[in-house]
Amino acid sequence: MPFQIIRNDITKVKADVIVNTANPEPVYAGGTDRAVYEAAGAEALLAERKKIGAIERGEIAVTDAFGLKARYIIHAVGPVWKDGKSGEFDVLASCYRKSLSKAFELGCGSIAFPLMATGVYGFPKDQALQIAIREISSFLLGHELVVYLVVFDRASFELSGKVFENVAALIDDASVRKQHAFEYGDRFPEDERSLQRIEMLRRQELTEQERLKQSLRMSEASSETDRMPPAPCCSMMEMNLEELLDQKNETFQQCLFRMIDERGLKDSDVYTKANIDRKHFSKIRCNPDYHPKKKTAVALAIALELSMEETVELLSKAEWALSSSSKFDIIVSYFIQNKNYDILWAINPVLFKYNQPTLGA
Repeated sequence: MPFQIIRNDITKVKADVIVNTANPEPVYAGGTDRAVYEAAGAEALLAERKKIGAIERGEIAVTDAFGLKARYIIHAVGPVWKDGKSGEFDVLASCYRKSLSKAFELGCGSIAFPLMATGVYGFPKDQALQIAIREISSFLLGHELVVYLVVFDRASFELSGKVFENVAALIDDASVRKQHAFEYGDRFPEDERSLQRIEMLRRQELTEQERLKQSLRMSEASSETDRMPPAPCCSMMEMNLEELLDQKNETFQQCLFRMIDERGLKDSDVYTKANIDRKHFSKIRCNPDYHPKKKTAVALAIALELSMEETVELLSKAEWALSSSSKFDIIVSYFIQNKNYDILWAINPVLFKYNQPTLGA
């Protein structure tokens, strides 16, 4: 997918460009800066960095990657946090923008960022994350580039705000319900809104196969009532099954592109918003039997801004369903119900925080 948040040591990430939160002077200190120098080969990298000299905050410079699994290192000099009123936000945003533009200018296909300026420079992590995602998502609207935001310690990946609090409450509610049912064998008493939410999610769990079984049972009951004699070669139930199977003629691919056409969207509108690259989306269009991973199907549903009912319909074409016992499903259901369809800015950071697969191909 074009943009991924991953947990890793940035010096071990394989990308064309590794971005380092650099010191303004040609020296290296602690944190990510030291890790990059030591992994690349400190002596050789420092000698190259000295040729560049001082770098202003908000500016970047490029060197060879030496011992890293990359072609280049971009040295971006971020802001030292003071009070949030001294231009820190603009300086950090400039680091991301200029690094992305330089990677594209160099003909690179991928770039990996740390969460810049959040270590010894003291930039608040939740606000730094917002700037990173804003600049990356804005750049990807007009450029094709694989971007990794590399978080070394998941616990330091901080989210704040009402959306995160609401999702956390939903997941906590689900955990309590599950534990209570396990211990007492009954449903945990909840307020009316929670019950309605659970009932809605329960209905979503009906798959196409379950609906088919339901139809078959109705057909059998009807056949018994009418007492019609069986045909010479097959029973009425078998005939109804054949009819039902004949009716199941819309594949996931056909359903997806029908929905795209109904909304008057272009392919690029959909795959960009779904966090899917053009090559993968082309495979979907060219393959009538395409069967997506669940996270890809959900990403496409969200890119189309489907209602919950429409999302269930699209997922069912790929034999997927949403469950109230899955953190992943609870999170994506919350965003769909609240008509928040921003994968990069809103949904994926929350999924990552809860150690769930992020959306995209």
